[in-house]
Amino acid sequence: MDDKNQQLLQNVIAKAQTWLSDGYDQETQDEVKRMLEADDKTELIDSFYKDLEFGTGGLRGIMGAGSNRMNIYTVGMATQGLSNYLKDAFADLDQIKVVVGCDVRNNSTKFAKIVADIFSANGIKVYLFDAPRPTPETSFAIRLLGCQSGVIITASHNPKEYNGYKAYWNDGAQMISPHDTKTIEYVNKVTSVDQIKFKGDDSLIEIIGENIDKQYIDQIKTLSLSPDVIARHHDLKIVYTPIHGTGKFLIPRSLANWGFTNVIHVPEQDIQSGDFPTVDSPNPENASAMAMAIEKAKEVNADIVMASDPDADRVGVVIKNTKGEYALLNGNQIVMIFLYYLIARNKELGRLTGNEYIVKTIVTTDTIKAIARKQGMELYDVYTGFKWIAATMKENEGKKRYLGGGEESYGFLAEDFVRDKDSVSAISLMAEIAAWAKDKGMDMNEMLIDIYMTYGYSKEKGVSLVRPGKTGADEIVAIMKGLRNDPPKQLAGSPVVTVKDFSSLEEKDMKTGTTQKLVMPVTSNVLQFYTEDGTKVSVRPSGTEPKIKFYIEVHDTLASAADYDATNERAEKKIEQVAKDLGI
Repeated sequence: MDDKNQQLLQNVIAKAQTWLSDGYDQETQDEVKRMLEADDKTELIDSFYKDLEFGTGGLRGIMGAGSNRMNIYTVGMATQGLSNYLKDAFADLDQIKVVVGCDVRNNSTKFAKIVADIFSANGIKVYLFDAPRPTPETSFAIRLLGCQSGVIITASHNPKEYNGYKAYWNDGAQMISPHDTKTIEYVNKVTSVDQIKFKGDDSLIEIIGENIDKQYIDQIKTLSLSPDVIARHHDLKIVYTPIHGTGKFLIPRSLANWGFTNVIHVPEQDIQSGDFPTVDSPNPENASAMAMAIEKAKEVNADIVMASDPDADRVGVVIKNTKGEYALLNGNQIVMIFLYYLIARNKELGRLTGNEYIVKTIVTTDTIKAIARKQGMELYDVYTGFKWIAATMKENEGKKRYLGGGEESYGFLAEDFVRDKDSVSAISLMAEIAAWAKDKGMDMNEMLIDIYMTYGYSKEKGVSLVRPGKTGADEIVAIMKGLRNDPPKQLAGSPVVTVKDFSSLEEKDMKTGTTQKLVMPVTSNVLQFYTEDGTKVSVRPSGTEPKIKFYIEVHDTLASAADYDATNERAEKKIEQVAKDLGI
């Protein structure tokens, strides 16, 4: 072991030994002792080499003992820091109020109760959900109850070893500047577990549940644009799975509220479990997570298959392709279908006044730009993460009408009374879209092809390089540095003509060498490469997982439905070549 690694190990051991004091419970101390005594110190180093960072979205990490793990102490320090900031930021209020919710993950209910106790111990009124609920319902409740903040314990679609802590501000959205950086500053000031007020005040904790559920479900019903179509196709065969998560609570109920009478379950996946026993990863982006639902769809000849992730903010959709096989839509296609329908149906109903807008993220397909341009619809192109979509909504509140917004990572928001992606409303709306297409004599695949023929064909693929631990984090930094210093000259035979670097907010024309400023609210660690033939590649480290993500998007024209399969195959080969040229 070299001197640098030896020093790191000594620092880690010294830090771990502080967790053997009386401030930590016996279970934690025993776990730390086990890691200290192990011959292989990898787990010890990964658990203590840094503090689990309270980032702009909160915390997310593997559960276990250690400063770089999700446990009652890291959750406690985050909540104490947030409490301290709330008391300063809202010092003029007689009573600060927050909502606390959780998903079905292991330890989620336990962490949520600890969060509620700490808030209440700091004199803050807490509305605590009586059981796991979808993440978007926490956002809804913050706005409904006039709260200043809120926390949901969730690690979204991460593997079962993870949990997380997602913090919101008073608009029901994840925080942006200045509140994100100020909260981080206050959390970082909590340096000892002795500073955490763990002993709760039950008089300040109010349990909520059905009373919020009903208002949320009824508000979602107001999004329906085609109730007459649903009445005609109420028996549309919908297979739905919550993949063991919180969607089970409200999504079938919402579909019924919209008028759908033929929702078919996957019984094994209705079982709520933080172990997610039927899948390797509870992520509806992955075909493997949808396998059981697809089998059920084959049994019943379903019109559409849908899934939500464990905290029910993301949506997965499966439709029949041109060969009659069930195939997973990617997140770009899902967002494209939603926005196409919302624009088209509002136009049919005569509801467009010219004051509407839609939102996508910069890594989401640019075909949506073509849709917006042809329809004369204002489009905002924002950073990855729903907090930026929410920030756009806040900026336009009372001035313009929000029609919808989404991102390629399977998130969509159709309403303005929630400020985070929402699969409860998205699945209800997607069912309506399937009924609308059927009413027009089309299936969902024919509708998708029609969109491509009208607005241009695109195909997208995400490639994630997983690099866990400290060595992985260092490698991700090195990859980004390498791409900045030596960007690709060509991709799939087409020269790279534009490079956008959002860390410097600089766009460079690779032919002339000239640069111009990118207009964005803050900097971000994202690179984009555009080729002469319209290919776009975006690269960014994940903010929630030990990954670096590559988003590849290629474009083509689609003259007829008969050309679809050949065009698709051509695009797949091109994406393969782009990935090869990038060395991924």
